Amino acid sequence: MGRIFGTDGARGVAITELTCERAMEIGRAAAYVLTKESGKAHPRILVGMDTRISSEILEYALAAGLTSVGAQAELLGVVPTPAVAYLVKEYGADAGVMISASHNSVEYNGIKLFSREGFKLPDSVEEEIESYILERRAEITLKDGVNVGTVIRADNAALDYIRHITDCVQADLSGLRLGFDCANGSSAVTAGKLFGSMNAECGFIADAPDGTNINEKCGSTHISNISKYVRENGLDAGFAFDGDADRCLAVDENGSMVDGDRIIAVLANYLKEKGMLKGDAAVVTVMSNLGFHDYMKARGIKTVCARVGDRYVLEEMQKNGYNIGGEQSGHIILLDFATTGDGQLTAAMLAKVMKETGKKLSELVADITDYPQLLLNVKITEQSKGKWDKTPSILEKIALAEKRLEGSGRVLVRESGTEPLVRVMLEGKDSVLVDTLAHDIAREVETQLTIGG
Repeated sequence: MGRIFGTDGARGVAITELTCERAMEIGRAAAYVLTKESGKAHPRILVGMDTRISSEILEYALAAGLTSVGAQAELLGVVPTPAVAYLVKEYGADAGVMISASHNSVEYNGIKLFSREGFKLPDSVEEEIESYILERRAEITLKDGVNVGTVIRADNAALDYIRHITDCVQADLSGLRLGFDCANGSSAVTAGKLFGSMNAECGFIADAPDGTNINEKCGSTHISNISKYVRENGLDAGFAFDGDADRCLAVDENGSMVDGDRIIAVLANYLKEKGMLKGDAAVVTVMSNLGFHDYMKARGIKTVCARVGDRYVLEEMQKNGYNIGGEQSGHIILLDFATTGDGQLTAAMLAKVMKETGKKLSELVADITDYPQLLLNVKITEQSKGKWDKTPSILEKIALAEKRLEGSGRVLVRESGTEPLVRVMLEGKDSVLVDTLAHDIAREVETQLTIGG
């Protein structure tokens, strides 16, 4: 990838790394690249944001960039990322922008771009936008006088998105008692209205964003909170979103976590029984547990593995016409209804399966057994990015682990596309061996890329 965009847009510490100047440049270049074929004097570009204190600042900067090349910046306010993806197409806009750093802490922020069809941009288009920021900025013609763009605010964006989800799910959830962790993020403005309209009895935590508390010890990266809430209140299930609500993890009535693999398994099996599972397949990533694959195979459902990152899952789905895919982390794409991961759509569909089948969530996932799996995140220096797979001692540790696990497990090491981390994941039948080998590799990564690097 390029120097600005990672696996999920541009991201960095707001104001100092992801500066106002860079946000303006992204807005200007994105508007130019994404709308130059339209021939419109004032193409419409939607801008949504999460609840971070820096999001509004970056919104103004983005709007300045968009309008400087004649685009109309239509500000949606605080909405989930999937709302932007849906509304771009629904409103007939030319592109969409979401300001969010997803599950990251408040000091970070990010910019995600969507095409007029509501899809995240392919790498090649993001690289073209980068080129107009870094090397070709003089080729962009700025507008002046009556040709500059305007800024307007869309008042009904959140409600239009909520109506879309209810139309897709078409479920009466009366009788279900559900809990939600809104991560003090975007879902805080939509989840209450959405699930209330489907007649569920709802309880909420982390639903009071103040600009500084997004993802702060809450949301899908702190699943223990919703687990405790469900147990203490005797609820049927709980759902935890991240800051921009494009991912969802669940807990059953006992507070046990139901990760993305399990959610995909339940939903794919439901779609297959309804004759709605296209290609009898689900797309997951190389991180998915081997036990998940065993479960799916037993039910006649093919699993297709893509690179880590929901954009790559989507590419595989589009290439082969599949309609469900996602990641362990809870990015789940239901392509019949959405063009990107949608945490609230996922939660609503899972609740619908519970209601229709009359089964507890624990019963729906009872047959999915996991191989012991350990994921270690090793923080590295900025200077060490891109070096792990070129470091002989790290590669030797990985090769040794693969030999020890041969036939009974696997090793996966990769660098994060959004943070300065190397992720070390091992999986196997012997949990003690998995733990030993994973920590051995992680220590070597730390030594070479933080201490020795």
